[in-house]
Amino acid sequence: MARRPLLLLEKTVTKSAPPPLMISRFDCERLEALLETPIARGLDTQALQAELERAEIVEPAKMPADVITMNSTARFLDENSGEERAMTLVFPRDADGSADKVSILAPVGSALLGLRIGDSIQWPIPGGRTISLRVLSIQYQPEAAGDYTR
Repeated sequence: MARRPLLLLEKTVTKSAPPPLMISRFDCERLEALLETPIARGLDTQALQAELERAEIVEPAKMPADVITMNSTARFLDENSGEERAMTLVFPRDADGSADKVSILAPVGSALLGLRIGDSIQWPIPGGRTISLRVLSIQYQPEAAGDYTR
């Protein structure tokens, strides 16, 4: 019986497929605990739960410096307006309502987790529009700074 040749398929990320996701073990543990709290139970956390389920979990010391983790500050380009801005991905207790701090429990917060420099995300906003953000740089990442408790 003749053997068929193996075909190697290249994995590509399209606009409809989410980019690969990497999360530190510490962040994963803290986020799973957060999902069990009363504050999270009253919200739609399905997107965050789905992200955690599909994520590759790595030790904090092995986290690449170009990945958005909890408490990371990243610079983004709004591809619709051309505006650049910095945002920090935070736990709900640290979200103060300012535009530069995004709670992980907000829909955009769970979408930012695990993105890498160069990745883009799109999400709908009220009024039927969609915003597209591209990660330009990571200004601060706790793991890269050796701050594993933040």
